[in-house]
Amino acid sequence: MIHESGSISINTENIFPIIKKWLYSEKDIFIRELVSNASDAISKLKKLDAMGEAELPEDNRYGIKVLVDKKEKTIKVMDNGLGMTEEEVKKYINQIAFSGAVDFLEKYKDKSDDGQIIGHFGLGFYSAFMVSERVQIDTLSYQPGAAAVRWISQGGTEFEMTESDRSERGTTITLYLSEDGVEFTDEYKMRSTLEKYFSFLPYELYLEDSAKEPEKTEEKAEENAEGTEEAIEGAKPEPKKPEPLNDTQPLWLKNPKDCTEEEYKQFYTKVFHDFNEPLFWIHLNMDYPFNLKGILYFPKLKHEFETMEGQIKLYYNQVFVADNIKEVIPEFLLLLKGVLDCPDLPLNVSRSFLQNDGYVNKISSHITKKVADKLTSLYEKERDNYNKYWDDINPFVKYGCIREDKFYDRVKDILIFKSTKGGYTTLKDYLENNKEKHENKVFYVSNEKQQAQYIRLFNENGMEAVILSTMIDNHFMQMLEGKMSGVHFNRIDADISDTMKNGETGIAEEDAGYLEKLFKSAVSDDKLKIQVESLKNESVPAMILLSEQSRRMQEMSAMFGGMDMSHMFPKEHTLVLNSSNRLVKSLTDMKADESKKDEIKLISEHIYDLAMMSHQPLEPDAMAKFIERSNEILMKLV
Repeated sequence: MIHESGSISINTENIFPIIKKWLYSEKDIFIRELVSNASDAISKLKKLDAMGEAELPEDNRYGIKVLVDKKEKTIKVMDNGLGMTEEEVKKYINQIAFSGAVDFLEKYKDKSDDGQIIGHFGLGFYSAFMVSERVQIDTLSYQPGAAAVRWISQGGTEFEMTESDRSERGTTITLYLSEDGVEFTDEYKMRSTLEKYFSFLPYELYLEDSAKEPEKTEEKAEENAEGTEEAIEGAKPEPKKPEPLNDTQPLWLKNPKDCTEEEYKQFYTKVFHDFNEPLFWIHLNMDYPFNLKGILYFPKLKHEFETMEGQIKLYYNQVFVADNIKEVIPEFLLLLKGVLDCPDLPLNVSRSFLQNDGYVNKISSHITKKVADKLTSLYEKERDNYNKYWDDINPFVKYGCIREDKFYDRVKDILIFKSTKGGYTTLKDYLENNKEKHENKVFYVSNEKQQAQYIRLFNENGMEAVILSTMIDNHFMQMLEGKMSGVHFNRIDADISDTMKNGETGIAEEDAGYLEKLFKSAVSDDKLKIQVESLKNESVPAMILLSEQSRRMQEMSAMFGGMDMSHMFPKEHTLVLNSSNRLVKSLTDMKADESKKDEIKLISEHIYDLAMMSHQPLEPDAMAKFIERSNEILMKLV
């Protein structure tokens, strides 16, 4: 080989500054690109071997090794793939506009599947200059009679090519690091980077640190015929066999029928470091019309806010690309945890971002369908488990319905609601079972403890409410009201059903007017709405109602930064006085007795506070007055 030097053929003279500062979003991307290229080189050679276009020894074993040397400030990436000839180095390295992988695929596209060729980009190799002052390639092609080639560049557009002393097939990339790249010679740093991107690389990946002595395996004693143990004299410890960093056959590549429940759980713990067992999972495994494999897990939640901590890892031929890429994964699915491997994705040069492509939408739609199908299958075949899972999965399902019309259309009939009567009900069943009591009205509970009195009244009258207590439920209800014509959601304290009333108020109009005036004065609110009703339950003196519209407006105001919108949407509390209650009746009986004036005021204030406490927590000042008044009432009893 004749010594050669020259200038790399590129179309812009500022290509290296662009690579260093703009093209790749993370500095450690250079590791991903170089090891991915090494994996590509092995995949190409395996394919040529399968097609009979390469002759390899029978005991050939593929692998990739990364060697870090902190003292010399170098990193080497070594593979035993197909290597390059002098002409291939000139073409694929010097002429940056050509991509070795693309050219290879074009040549062999009609001969075999190209699923294992990771790189589609000529720029991948040049990411090495992000951290290097000088890059050296030593490569020997698999082709018989090929000479080893060495290529060196100082990080500009100048290069030098000479003969190499490499004697084994494959390629070694040596990076002579600049100061801002030296951190990657630290074994822990490099190990964590390799594990980040290549935990599931299809070929064994090893890491060596030149500063560390090889670990030794102590020779064990042997047992002689008499049963005594003797150390083998003169035996030397054997070097410990290195272990690969990666699992070359991740679970998602297996047929779902061959995977056990324990394997799925172990894989979940290994990948996501979550020691809480997942509820269930979906194993995606398809080859047509696109190649997509992966596992989506429904995690068990410790609390509602944890739903925002999902993580979907995207892989490209077993090489990690990024977490939570919204172009591929429907937004609501990002609340789950899982891995997706899709070689058909059209990635750009940094392998981190997706280009617009019809495949992306198809993949996203397919994943949505598979999730909906899994939920439907659980509902139809494992209803008890589905009900059991609902507390954990309902925020995810509701969010999916809000964000994706297609998802809603697929799961609308399997949406279930926890009932105050116990168990779960669908919306269709709820409306059918309660149509005589409250047609097209869906009563719901947002806080079981706070609204316990209202629930009790509902139960006593054979009425049913559903429990909607998560942050997303307000949006979910509005979505359902828009989808289901005529259906309206009302919180359990928004209205009193005729079923709870005796029919007549049971009180004279004059007395009703007296009570209204009395309570407005007692609470110092002339605008307080008061309604006198005769309820079937005589034990409750009063209740607070708040119109559904008013409540929603208040909550919306609080949600958007606590803006004061009281002038636009004033509170519309209504105090309902139960005329069948003895305490309320006693107030009208005492109205003519002037000596009872203070007692009447005390009782009125207390009835109002008790009603308010059943509706919402009292403000601090109101609570202090309530406690003081309670003490006063107890003293009067004594």
